[in-house]
Amino acid sequence: MVILGIDPGSHTTGYAFLETDTRLIRVLEYGCIRASTSKSPEMRLLEIITDLEALIDLHKPTALSMEGIFYAKNIRSALLLGHVRGAILALCLKRGMTYHEYSPKTVKLAVTGSGASSKERVCQMVQVHLQLKEIQGPLDASDALAIAWTHAHPVASVPKPACLAPKKRKNKAQQWRSLLSKCGVIHE
Repeated sequence: MVILGIDPGSHTTGYAFLETDTRLIRVLEYGCIRASTSKSPEMRLLEIITDLEALIDLHKPTALSMEGIFYAKNIRSALLLGHVRGAILALCLKRGMTYHEYSPKTVKLAVTGSGASSKERVCQMVQVHLQLKEIQGPLDASDALAIAWTHAHPVASVPKPACLAPKKRKNKAQQWRSLLSKCGVIHE
């Protein structure tokens, strides 16, 4: 199976093609599609889709894994990103690919073990997981690798260790009794 990982962007879209079998994951290609910032949004969208289409024709992926939508303060940026995501999704579904979406937190958790990792840490761990000497290009490329890797290795539902499990709260009387006992006022 060939997985296409996408980190969508209206200026820079990261992509990664991973080939998987039962035991091995191989990187076919990864990088970024850069749309000219001097072009109108619709022309940038066309540029991204045209370049991506050529890559899809070359590698023939069967699955698309894309980073999910996150909260954006700038409405215009969010709208442009939505256009890019929608165009990529339409292109891939038209090609018969399955679609899988992963939140940034899920990707970080799958790759690093922590949902709060930095982009740099994600890049380092992807390099380790995929046994790459180095990752060339901007973090958008390593993010796309991470998204594709997440699809190949989904996060299992792991119970929290006992030290992280929420503690059972004592009622007010128990809290007072415990405090008075610690202070030596009463002996239990």
